[in-house]
Amino acid sequence: MTAPTRAPHVGVLAMQGDFAEHVTLLARIGIDAHEVRTRAQLDACDGLIIPGGESTTIARLLIAFDLMEPLRARIAGGLPVWGTCAGAILLARDAPALDRPPIGVMDISVDRNAFGRQLDSFEANLDVTGIDGGPLRAVFIRAPVIASAGPGVEVLARLDDGRVVACREGSMLATAFHPELTGDTRFHALFASLVRDAVAGDAADGAAGSRQEATA
Repeated sequence: MTAPTRAPHVGVLAMQGDFAEHVTLLARIGIDAHEVRTRAQLDACDGLIIPGGESTTIARLLIAFDLMEPLRARIAGGLPVWGTCAGAILLARDAPALDRPPIGVMDISVDRNAFGRQLDSFEANLDVTGIDGGPLRAVFIRAPVIASAGPGVEVLARLDDGRVVACREGSMLATAFHPELTGDTRFHALFASLVRDAVAGDAADGAAGSRQEATA
């Protein structure tokens, strides 16, 4: 008998940046989403989005609120996580010029502000692996690029010049752009599918453990 799967709870780190837009788009696709500022709110998450904003500020606040190490531990334990722009910088193992240590869980290196200042912001159409329905419109604001990726990292999208702007490593996603600013929910739906898979896996593991205890 298949174990029942509950609805996932997705948190959005809400210390700085455009977290409200992520919560709005998650609600549009029927996902229970809540803002995360405390350890208890983090513990309630089945998945977490780290939004765009100022990467140095978010790193400092994670440390100030004693969330950096608990967050690393949750991700190491399988928590699906998605970083957009500043969030992608924080997820990278190598983030040069960041004045605080990043979360450092994805096997990627990023170049911060790779396209210049805010005035150099732009939009582009991207073909994204795993997302159907035609190109996705991507907004780049003081955006990074993913300069290099380890062997276990799948590249999901590139600009026309070949630079990597989206990737996946297991249940971790990183995007250099801001899907939450276009109203297109397809990337949020992709992340929600990773969270559902993780919840289903936890439910199956729990059911298997209960059966083993019952027969012991």
